Formats: sequence, structure tokens, C-alpha cells
Amino acid sequence: MSENILRLLWEMRRAKRAGPGELAGRRSERLTRIVTHARTHSRYYREFYRELPERVDDIVELPVTDKRRLMPRFDDWVTDPDVTLARARAFIDDPSLVGTPFLGRYRIGTTSGTTGVRGIFVYDRLSRAVTSALALRAFGGWLTPADALAVARGGGRVAWVLATGGHFGSSTVLPASRRGGLPDGRALKVLSVFSPMPELVERLNRYQPNILVGYAGQISLLAGEQEAGRLQISPRLVVLAAEGLSGAAYDRISAVFGARIGNGYGACEFMSTAIGCAEGWLHVNADWVIVEPVDAEHRPTAPGERSHTVLVTNLANRVQPILRYDLGDSVLARPDRCPCGDPFQAIRVQGRAGDALSFDDEHGAPVTVAPVALAGVVDRAPGLELAQVVQTGRTSLKVRVQAAYNAEADAVWPVIRDEISRFLAAHGLNRVTVERASDPPQRSAGGKYRLIIPYDARGR
Repeated sequence: MSENILRLLWEMRRAKRAGPGELAGRRSERLTRIVTHARTHSRYYREFYRELPERVDDIVELPVTDKRRLMPRFDDWVTDPDVTLARARAFIDDPSLVGTPFLGRYRIGTTSGTTGVRGIFVYDRLSRAVTSALALRAFGGWLTPADALAVARGGGRVAWVLATGGHFGSSTVLPASRRGGLPDGRALKVLSVFSPMPELVERLNRYQPNILVGYAGQISLLAGEQEAGRLQISPRLVVLAAEGLSGAAYDRISAVFGARIGNGYGACEFMSTAIGCAEGWLHVNADWVIVEPVDAEHRPTAPGERSHTVLVTNLANRVQPILRYDLGDSVLARPDRCPCGDPFQAIRVQGRAGDALSFDDEHGAPVTVAPVALAGVVDRAPGLELAQVVQTGRTSLKVRVQAAYNAEADAVWPVIRDEISRFLAAHGLNRVTVERASDPPQRSAGGKYRLIIPYDARGR
């Protein structure tokens, strides 16, 4: 562990004990620094903030921006002139470069998201160190001293089930192995969410993790394997990310594994926005990110009222400043202090749940697939801006395709089709047909795109 991460962790633990005045002062200082840096080194922000006073003391003085405005201005947005959209796209279109530094000093994460615009996010050393230190602070809150000691005595043994083979945000913060790929050692093992369930179960049984980390939907499926007796592991802690589950679903996972549950909320724009507590709330990492629940006009939403969207300000990333960025999620801020004792702002997030897809194999037996796995398979295709996968039956899929920048949908489609077909075949689903839809991706009533639409979600 680097000295920088240890220093940040010490500062973060101190921030939890600090009073509201000290926290506000620290955030104000960091906001001033990042805004000054953005205005000095980013052509986009220099132009965007030209009417603002020289010093901005209140964040609400800053105008709102979002992915739709920023991505077309990527070269003007970033603060390092060596970072260009052309170089970034060439990098992310090469799967052999996953886990390697971009330009020798950065990491890159991508997301198609639900707004219809593909995001490319560059992480500098400070933002990656902050993410790592925030993860350690979270683990320190989730694990009791006895649990932490048991994990340490067991050599760590953290199993992380994530999307591999692409430049996904979750993989950018992981250390590269000595062979240049993702970690596969005794202390930390990365397993692919794209693996067939029997293979994933076999590897987890062999590894016997003390800590299991993964997408909530996929971990829910693994809990089913544990209930059936095929998976037999005893983790001390299970950490769930990306998708939201019901309170009963979290309780089920905890009971099935006999483990403590850790829950997190984040995005490529800020990887560790909030950390879950025992009371079922998510506490914003308020020393490094500013979260503003707002209405449709970007006016503050009162605590206790669900917001139309949320603005995030990343106080760590200097190479690609994210300031009052409309993330699109709806959140509810707790109006009083959380009983768990955490002093940081408590929120709940709506709209991140994903229903599992159930197919029939060649024998008519059901096979369940986590939506995040299928979305990740599609998102690896070079030249893709947005794909919407619609399950039209127990053995059929249609895909709505929107190509990116100068790519042609006719050229992108065969790659998507082949990726999905390989993924389905690995799960014993050779009879599932994959067709290209004639219509483009469709927005929901709320104005967003649902990337994976299960058969039952269409009222069938």
C-alpha cells in the first residue's frame, strides 16, 4: 500500500471525527482549488465560467453541466493537452490494454450509461488514491475488529466479481498484476461476471474468499447457488455495488452467507460516492465529493423529498474536472442524523435496480443471467455509443444499436451479435436467437434509456 493512500486514509478517518465546521472548511478549500485549476487549465471551464467572479465561495454559484455537454468538448474539457478524445478512443477500443496505464500515467473508465451518451473518464493518481483510501475507510466501518483480524490472518482472500475484458470503471482502480493483467493472487482474485455460473461457483469454492465483492444482482444469483448447496463459502463480508436491491433482498444475502453486508453507491464520475450503513442508508463521502439533490430546474430539494436528479462535484480529479455534474439519479436525503452515528449526509438512491433475465436452455431448463453481465458484454464493442437489449421471449433477444462518433451501426452490429452469442453459448444458451432491431434505442417515460429490458418487464 502506498504512503499516499495511507496518508489519505488517516486524513479521512480524522474527517469522520471532525465537526461540521471543519468539514465545511476542508470542502470549501478543496472546491476552490479544483475550480481554480479547472479555470486555468481547461478551455471548456475557462469559457463556461467566464462570467463568474474570480473567487467562488458557494458551489451554487457554479452553472450545471452534464455528459451531453462535456463529451463533445472532451479535448477542451480535460486539463492535460496530451489527453485527447482520439487517443482515448483508440485506447479503449483495444481490449489488450485493459489494466494498463493510459499515456503511462492515467487509467480510463467507460460507461454507456442511461442518457444515451457514452462517457469516457480519465483518472489521475490522486483520484485513484482517494478511491482506494475511501474503500479502506468503508471496509473499516463494515468489519468488526474481530472480523478484520480474521481476514488478516486468512491472508485477505478478497474475491471481486466484476466486468472484465473492457475498460470499465470498476477495474480501473484495481492494481495491475505483475503480468500486467488484473489481480489473480492469494490476497485478491478477480473473477469475471461473464463466466458461466458453474465455473464461477467452482472457482469461488476453490478460493474460499473471506470477502466477496460484486454487483448486487450477480451476488443475489450466487446466494441462490449457496442456498442450493452448490456454492459453499463463508465470507465474513459481502460487498454489493452498482444495482439497488430491496431491504428483504439484502437481508436474504446476509442470512444465506452468514456475513455482514456492505453496500456502496458510485459512478464513473466518482467511484465511491456513498457507503452503506447498518440502518440501510448510504452516507456520502462528503470530504471528497459534494452531492446536491435538486429538482428539474436544478434547485435544491428539501431533505425528505425525492429529487429529480443529483449533481455531483468530484473534489479529487484534476485531469478531468467534474463540477456540478448532472448524474441523472434520483435520491432522497435523510432529514435528520442517521441513528448509525455516521455524521456524513445520508441518502437513498432510486432507479438502479436490475431484474435478472431468465432463459430456457435446449432442454427447456431455466438459466438466469444478471443484467449487468449482459450489459457489460455489449459495452465492450468498439465503436458503440448505445445498445439496448430487449428480451422478446424465453429464447430470443433483439438489440437496438446506436453507433458512436464516425462508426457505422452496420459495422458495429456483427461485433455485438458475436459477443452476445459467445456469452450465451458459454451459459448453455445456444438456442437463444440474437437479432438486430429495426428501431433505435428507446427512452423511458423518465427520459432515460433502460439498457437491458427483461421479458417480464414488458408485461409478458
